Amino acid sequence: MKIYVLGSSHFYKEMVACKDRLRELGYDGWIHPDYEAFARGDKQDIVTRWRNGERAAIKRENNYLNEHYGNILASDAVLIVNLEKQGVKNYIGGNVLIEMGQAYVNGKKIFFLNGMPEGLSYMDEIEAMDPICLNGDLAAIA
Repeated sequence: MKIYVLGSSHFYKEMVACKDRLRELGYDGWIHPDYEAFARGDKQDIVTRWRNGERAAIKRENNYLNEHYGNILASDAVLIVNLEKQGVKNYIGGNVLIEMGQAYVNGKKIFFLNGMPEGLSYMDEIEAMDPICLNGDLAAIA
């Protein structure tokens, strides 16, 4: 199974670790190459600009929305790395919600690394896509 790893850019190190673990488990796990570059310490100009609030410009300049969509289409499933962020357990942000929708309407399985988030204004939309919660156990992917 080819599984594309997604999540808040805040979690890029954890996303790379999940991709590596998927490969150890025998899956074709993959991720946008920029996340791996960030984890290696490369492309720090983008990381700095991101932290300084230039997120929309960076997404446009690097065509991230379209690239993620193409990678979702080329996969059998997506793994959403949903950790705690901004005090929200199992965080799913706006960009990930878009990516989940793209996966859903294209018939891709949606896995959450952890459980469902709580208290987000778009919980109905998340729940309607029937993500499979792995509760931290990538070996539970079926």
